[in-house]
Amino acid sequence: MNEEFDYDLTPSQWEALKALRTPASRLPRMSRYTIDGLIALELATMNGDVPVITAKGRKVLIRGSSLLLQDLAA
Repeated sequence: MNEEFDYDLTPSQWEALKALRTPASRLPRMSRYTIDGLIALELATMNGDVPVITAKGRKVLIRGSSLLLQDLAA
């Protein structure tokens, strides 16, 4: 496993990261604490007052999606 993309995110962080894939106009309300955690991990950034997913965040989300599916199957 590539540790560069191995993050132990909380369920709310995973949900927020998934939500950041959508256009800013359709973003659900998210906890500032959750967004700040993603920003600290460089998985998200702020564009004005709107959080956006970073390239690193996209890679983590893609990598994590398969790991989450494996957890559900177990």
